[in-house]
Amino acid sequence: MNPGTVNIEEQDAVRIVIGGVIVRAGRVLAARRDTPAEVAGRWEFPGGKAEPGETEAEALERELLEELGVPTRALERLPGAWTVRPGLELHFWGAELLDGDPRPLLEHDELRWLGPDELDSVDWLDHDREVLPHVAGLLRG
Repeated sequence: MNPGTVNIEEQDAVRIVIGGVIVRAGRVLAARRDTPAEVAGRWEFPGGKAEPGETEAEALERELLEELGVPTRALERLPGAWTVRPGLELHFWGAELLDGDPRPLLEHDELRWLGPDELDSVDWLDHDREVLPHVAGLLRG
């Protein structure tokens, strides 16, 4: 198991959702939701729910491959955790793009690479907006 990862089976009744902060050449990938209707048109860091038995890193890499069609490597968890709803907690991880160009395959209809001065140019989902100070720090390196 990677340092800093938690096996999902060890989380008592809390399911983890992981958002991937993919940075490339000083820019971060943002994805615009097209479903469900209540969040359609808003932006997020792509990712998804961890399955039982997966580490957070494994879940993130699987979800990004499914949603964007590209292999990635989870690097490190960013500070903070957000309750999406009771029993569902959101964590963000930095991730490295290993190959290819991401495409919006599932749950998204547009992708954008944003620089540190463009982070406020999209309408982020509330939890994703809260992690932006950490993302800006990654971009400014």
